[in-house]
Amino acid sequence: MKNHYQHTRFHLGTPTPRQAPPDTGMEVAFAGRSNAGKSSALNVITSQKALARTSKTPGRTQHINFFTVDEQRRLVDLPGYGYAKVSKDIKDRWHRGIAQYLETRQSLRGVILLMDIRHPLKEFDRQVLTWCHNAGLSAHVLLTKADKLKRAPAKAVLLKVRGNLAELHPLATVQLFSALTPAGAGEARAVLDQWLEFPPQDPPED
Repeated sequence: MKNHYQHTRFHLGTPTPRQAPPDTGMEVAFAGRSNAGKSSALNVITSQKALARTSKTPGRTQHINFFTVDEQRRLVDLPGYGYAKVSKDIKDRWHRGIAQYLETRQSLRGVILLMDIRHPLKEFDRQVLTWCHNAGLSAHVLLTKADKLKRAPAKAVLLKVRGNLAELHPLATVQLFSALTPAGAGEARAVLDQWLEFPPQDPPED
């Protein structure tokens, strides 16, 4: 299957939505708690090793980072929320910026929400899902670091989260994901392809 994202390039980073690129075309945002694996997921999905900077220090992504897929399409890496080694003022600014972006960005087609499979559906995860539901935005959950659990426990978490989504965002979807395996990259790309209106691809021949 063709990877439409392998030529994605960094465009700009901004601390507030006011300095974002023109609100035209289509974009999908990646959101998640600090250290949930957003940067790693972006690198795997785009088949690039260093498109987004990864760090073991939570809170490394401090700006809204825009990546250009093509002239009409973008991927957006939102600042990690939750625990981070930054001041409370900066955290509060991040949260306000995320809320403003999700609620006002007209070109936004959906949100990929990343959760560590060992710690899913924390308070801010639920808040993001509620924002998306209220704004009529599509949401797709990646349960990251799925390699940390054996198959049966991972499947159990998947089913539990799917059940919770019925209440928080009935149309949201969820999958297992690992940046190491990398399991689930193709499934995630298929979601992006649909939201960003890429033409359907023919299934691979046997």
